[in-house]
This record gives sequence, structure tokens and C-alpha cells, in this order.
Amino acid sequence: MSRLAEFRKLEQQLAAQLAELETLKNDDGLKREIEFETKLRDLLGEYGHSLKDVINILDPQGGSRKSAAAAPEKAVRRARTVKVYKNPHNGEIVETKGGNHKTLKEWKGQYGSDEVESWVSR
Repeated sequence: MSRLAEFRKLEQQLAAQLAELETLKNDDGLKREIEFETKLRDLLGEYGHSLKDVINILDPQGGSRKSAAAAPEKAVRRARTVKVYKNPHNGEIVETKGGNHKTLKEWKGQYGSDEVESWVSR
């Protein structure tokens, strides 16, 4: 893009933003918000308080909720239960808490997962 085209584009964007700013300046809702903020800050200055003081007065539990949200407690995992598999073909027994056991994997490959899961006697 040429420098002139870039300049014209930026000029149009600036004109659009200035028009939007003028619209906001005439907005009654914005005027009321600005007036409220000004009066609130004057009042805070008169009594020597900050916004945090006001929040703590109005919502004393707010600070504790915020810190709790910032550092959530770590969830405690449920302990896995031990499963006992007994191979009916050779009588071999395997005790495991998970499915990542070498012998159990061999059985599942040889006999199929569904059949091996039917051997559980917990």
C-alpha cells in the first residue's frame, strides 16, 4: 500500500472515531456516569477512603472470595481400587490398580478385552 493510500485510510478512521466521540459526548447516560464518578471520588477524598475501603465495607466477604478463586484447592483424586484377575485357562492371578499391567495386556491380546474383564473378582 502506498504511503498516500495509508494516509487517506488513517484519515478516514480518525474522522470516524471523532464522530463517535462527539456522539458519546452528547450521550446523557455517559454524562450521568461521569458526574457520578466525579462526585464519588470527591466524597472518597473528603472522608479519606479509597475504592478498596468502600468495597470492603459493602462486601466484607469479597476479598476472601477473590483469594479463594485465585488459588483453588487441589482436587483430591479417589484412590483406585485393586482388581484381581484370575485366568481360568491356567489359574494365574494378577492384581492391579490400572490396566497397564504387562501380563494383563498379553491376556487381552490373546483372549480379547471383554473376556479378560469378565475374569475380575475384585
